[in-house]
Amino acid sequence: MPVSHERTSVRPREAADLDECVRVLAEVHDSDGYPVNWPQDPADWLAPAESPAAWVALLDDRIVGHVCLSHARPGDTAPEHWSSRTGLSPADTAVVSRLFVSPKARGRGIGALLLTELVRDARGRGLHPVLDVVTSDRWAAALYERQGWTLMATGEQRWGPDETVRVHCYAAPVAPAP
Repeated sequence: MPVSHERTSVRPREAADLDECVRVLAEVHDSDGYPVNWPQDPADWLAPAESPAAWVALLDDRIVGHVCLSHARPGDTAPEHWSSRTGLSPADTAVVSRLFVSPKARGRGIGALLLTELVRDARGRGLHPVLDVVTSDRWAAALYERQGWTLMATGEQRWGPDETVRVHCYAAPVAPAP
C-alpha cells in the first residue's frame, strides 16, 4: 500500500527501479560517502537475496530514496544489542539497510516516510526494527533520533576481514500496546 506526503510517495521497489536506484545511490555516495565502500555490483547490493522487502520514495514520480528490510545475520551489531536488552532472539529483529535519500530531495520528510513504511511492514511480520549507522553519518543519526529511535550502543562492526568501523546501534520505538 503506497504511503503519500505532499508530492512524495513510497511504494514497494520493483526490479525495473534498480537502475534509477543505483543512479541516486551514486549521487549519495559522491555527496556523503555512503556507502563507505562502493559495491562492485550496486544493483545486487541494493537487492540482497536475504531481503524480504524494499521500498522506493518518489518525488514528482522520480525515485529519490530507497530502504531495504533485512534479516539479522550473525555478527550484526544492532540485533545483538537488542537481543541482550530484551532477551529476545536477534531473529526477532528486522534490520534497516540501504536507506538513502538524494541530496537534492532532502528536507521533505522522505527519509521519515521510508522508515515509517519499513517499520509498519516489520511490525506486521512480528519483528522489531533495528539498525546501525557509521558514527560519522550525523545526518542519518539525527533522522533516527527525530523519529524516536533509541541509541542502544556505540561500538565496532566488522565489515570484512580487514575492515572494522565504529557504528551507533539504534532500535525503533516500541510499538504501543493494542
